[in-house]
Amino acid sequence: MSTDAILDPATIDTQNVVFGPEEIRRRNFQRNDMELLNRIVHFDPDNSTIAGVHEVKDDAFWTSGHFPDRPLLPGVLMIETAGQLCSFYYGEASGNEDDIVGFAACENVRFKGIVEPGCDLLMVGEMIALRSRLAKFSAQGYVNGERVFEGTIVGMKI
Repeated sequence: MSTDAILDPATIDTQNVVFGPEEIRRRNFQRNDMELLNRIVHFDPDNSTIAGVHEVKDDAFWTSGHFPDRPLLPGVLMIETAGQLCSFYYGEASGNEDDIVGFAACENVRFKGIVEPGCDLLMVGEMIALRSRLAKFSAQGYVNGERVFEGTIVGMKI
């Protein structure tokens, strides 16, 4: 399922903070170890695109067990990062502070590379469908410009 890039990762300034942690918390309800977005670096509702960064830390809760001698970011956390990015987009696009989006489905997910502590995971999303209770996004993850993740994320308003 190799697809074209939603956005060319080389064109995204990953240090540009469009929305920081406090603004992300306003839209997303994950806290502590489950806050996977450090910053939103691109938000373009006119083109239905968003990008955010997850800084993969050396002391993340999973590093001691997945895999102890060579920690790798679990694929399920890449999916969660994509979900949080899409949830943020949904809330920001709807304008409703109370909107909460939970996972409904993950489709056609592929892991194409490894993500290690010390890396920044750039997650890019494009809205495919946005309805009153459903959000569907194409998502792609990159490390150093190389795609490591892709899939479709579906969320439902809860």
